[in-house]
Amino acid sequence: MKKKIATLLIATLAFGVVGLTGCGANDGATNEATENAATENAATEETAQETEGADTAEDSTEETTDAATGELEVLKVGASITPHAEILAQVKDTLAAEGYDLQVVEYNDYVLPNTALEDGELDANFFQHQPYLDDFNAENGTHLVSVAAVHFEPFGLYAGKTDSIANLKDGAVVAVPNDTTNEARALLLLEAQGLIKLKEGAGLTATVLDIEENPLNLEIKEIEAAQLVRSLPDVDIAAINGNYAAEGGLNVADAIAVEASDSLAADTYANVIVVKEGNENSEKTQALVNAVLSDGVKSYIEETYGNAVIPVF
Repeated sequence: MKKKIATLLIATLAFGVVGLTGCGANDGATNEATENAATENAATEETAQETEGADTAEDSTEETTDAATGELEVLKVGASITPHAEILAQVKDTLAAEGYDLQVVEYNDYVLPNTALEDGELDANFFQHQPYLDDFNAENGTHLVSVAAVHFEPFGLYAGKTDSIANLKDGAVVAVPNDTTNEARALLLLEAQGLIKLKEGAGLTATVLDIEENPLNLEIKEIEAAQLVRSLPDVDIAAINGNYAAEGGLNVADAIAVEASDSLAADTYANVIVVKEGNENSEKTQALVNAVLSDGVKSYIEETYGNAVIPVF
């Protein structure tokens, strides 16, 4: 339309020139004016075509650039430092190839990763086992669900002031985690070593109130899980989660007792990837699960952590 208007204007100007030269102008002048107008018209059309072509080329270049430099979609996962964040680091490139920018947010406690996930600050988290998750949901009214079991971390008894179970004296202090599920796990480990006896059926909900027999009058000291390694100089022994033991520089091979691979704990306490309810089948969640549950990650876990972290997939 612009081209047609330009052509009409030029043509009008051309006729105007003819009109102005009017009567008495010779034919040569008239022809010259007409030829000049035609030349200007052709030049204008050519310029318009070049401009339109340049605009089209520019638009095409912009589209190509956008496609080539498309931004990755952020996938934010909360995790304990060891081994969870370290395991996630192994799949960053895999997820990038799938179009996701994996961003791992490290936590040193068992509460904030769940509240952050519930509040939408995270897309997923990876630090806990199913019993802890169930208990957390029940106590806090959160809506979090597990989507994959990844590994089992054997719980261990580690020496503090006393170097072995045999050397524990009457009234010895034993530190255990203060959260419900991990405390039960610690008590079951103490029972397996013959140090205490729990009430029948206490199982995975056991607390210190369920201790039925305590021959050595052990003082059970409940401490936040993340602080158990630091507590060792002040207690005789401590029952410590595998991840916190590793973070504190402890090796499960140095533990004075560990959970058996065929124990109730081994069947129950696999660490899981967790998302907010409703996101279980999202493309983002499935990409994360598929990346973690891979042969490469399984080999990494086995080669890096030995019997301290055992893959369950």
